[in-house]
Amino acid sequence: MSKQFADLGIQESILKALDGLKIVVPTEIQQKVIPLLLSNTDVVGLAKTGTGKTAAFGLPLLQLIDSKINVIQVVILVPTRELGHQIFSNLEAFAKYLPEVSIAETCGGIPIKPQIERLTLPTHIVVATPGRLIDLIQRKAIVLKETKFLVLDEADEMVSILKESLDEIIAELPKNRRTFLFSATMPGNIKQLIQNYLNKNVVQVSADMQTLGNQGIDHQYIVVDPIEKLDVLMHFLTSKDGERGIVFCKTKAAVNKLAKNLAINRFSSGALHGSLSQGIRDRIMEQFREGHINILIATDLASRGIDVKEISYVVNYHLPDTYENYVHRSGRTARAGAKGLSLTVLQQEEVAEIAEFEKELGIKFNKFQKPSAENIEENNTLLWAKQIFKTKPNHEISADFKNKIKTVFHHLTKDELIEKLLANQLLQTKADSNREKPVKKFKN
Repeated sequence: MSKQFADLGIQESILKALDGLKIVVPTEIQQKVIPLLLSNTDVVGLAKTGTGKTAAFGLPLLQLIDSKINVIQVVILVPTRELGHQIFSNLEAFAKYLPEVSIAETCGGIPIKPQIERLTLPTHIVVATPGRLIDLIQRKAIVLKETKFLVLDEADEMVSILKESLDEIIAELPKNRRTFLFSATMPGNIKQLIQNYLNKNVVQVSADMQTLGNQGIDHQYIVVDPIEKLDVLMHFLTSKDGERGIVFCKTKAAVNKLAKNLAINRFSSGALHGSLSQGIRDRIMEQFREGHINILIATDLASRGIDVKEISYVVNYHLPDTYENYVHRSGRTARAGAKGLSLTVLQQEEVAEIAEFEKELGIKFNKFQKPSAENIEENNTLLWAKQIFKTKPNHEISADFKNKIKTVFHHLTKDELIEKLLANQLLQTKADSNREKPVKKFKN
């Protein structure tokens, strides 16, 4: 079944690993890139997220390693440690039957000393974030003088970082190296990178780029007033109970605030942003991958490397600043041939921007049906009931006081008590709603 990969020139030991991983049909980007990497040219690969770029460069590079020479032959640069760890894990899996090939992960966010110690051992491939690689170079803990291949993955997410550090990294590499750049989008600053650092005869290929809609993503938007935004989101999340999804916010502060509100309402969620320690970020990602939490609230950069196939929806709680960010956000869902929903929450003044996103990205947005006030009230009451159910008893309350409370309710049945609690909650909700409504001023 792996003959298609064999037709691309992949060797038997790697084909055997692919069989074990149930990877049997090359994606479009893999079909186009693998033969080029096995030849003798620089390559720019343009493809959306979730289309198999790691295997596109990883399989041929593993094959090109000369394991008899114990030097670093491949450097793979990535924007975040999460993506770096994902690529490292994939390469390890692809190299299952290549025990002589040694791969190291040297990314930021974790102590550098163990990484320095690891690099004293034979190493053929290094997966690194630019900042950590610069640090290792400055400490003279890594030698790249014989490196044959440089990979810039998710380059559009690394542009600001690479502007500062790529010259220093390139200075450590041989001039006759080959460079491969992969990106989901091609903004002007990426074109400048290609012009500055890749061979003038570079071959550019693109795959799966027709439209985002062809990837099985249903793009929708919903228009809300600021005061109802959280309630509408919680109504949507309740409708997706049991499914996994990601809610994107613009800032770390917004992530923390939303995560707190969802936790109060007993949603199975976790926050992910750059100010969290790497240990916490790793733990939250592991909980998400294992299904212990269903909702991830994240900033754009923190989400790099989230490669979970069963993400059924993405919510843009804030409209992304760039078209590129929308591509990366929505690309977290509908992976590996699945279907998915990308829902963008807008305020009225932002609606006009949807047409620009459609034009630039070649996609079509449909309007998502906004829940009625009654639907919102019912959902909030359901969340209130879940809060009560999940509240732990307070054992510090005295038995005497508990008995006084029980005496008040002792003649009520369970159904009668629920009826009264529900009626009281709805009255309270209505009173709170009336207080929040602005007072209308009438002209004389």
